[in-house]
Amino acid sequence: MATFTGGIGTGGKWLLDRIVGWIAATGINPNFLTFLGLLVNFAAAANFAVGNFRTGALIIFFAGFLDMLDGQVARRQKRVTAFGAFYDSTLDRYADMALYMGLLVYYSVSGRTPYVVLAAVATAGSVMVSYARARAESLIPLCKVGFMERPERLVLLIIGGLFNRMGPVLWVIAVISTITVIHRIFHTWQETRAGRTIPGIKLAQ
Repeated sequence: MATFTGGIGTGGKWLLDRIVGWIAATGINPNFLTFLGLLVNFAAAANFAVGNFRTGALIIFFAGFLDMLDGQVARRQKRVTAFGAFYDSTLDRYADMALYMGLLVYYSVSGRTPYVVLAAVATAGSVMVSYARARAESLIPLCKVGFMERPERLVLLIIGGLFNRMGPVLWVIAVISTITVIHRIFHTWQETRAGRTIPGIKLAQ
């Protein structure tokens, strides 16, 4: 079994490497791939908005593939830049919010107010997980504590869509995202209290 799964992993890596090589050879700008991933996520959000959860989940899976490609293509083309990293992170936030907005529209039109509130809380939690890390890392070297990062959230949305169990998935995202934010606040407090801050930081409220 280990040999079999190892073979699948090796084959998958070989195929991905060929795809990355082919795309990189076209000279396409990696930032365009990032933007294309955002548009694909918009398509997933539109499907969520009309209740096509399974289709939306499959589209998110494809969007995740594009999200993985842009960075690898940038490295292959030697076009990795600070702006590219910023651009990728910013569009990722828009993609995340679009998916939750699709769910908000669906539950709102369906008249399911408790789920509207739940989707809103999950949205806020997802955004705050990313913000808490970004803000913390302007003060301390690293803040990756907690569980509910973007890949985990997307996997949960895919599972919720495929099995038509979006409600329980939103509960998990809302609760664990909130716990993750609290964890990051506490971790940042510990680090700053211990003096493990980035040299030369400018403190502002």
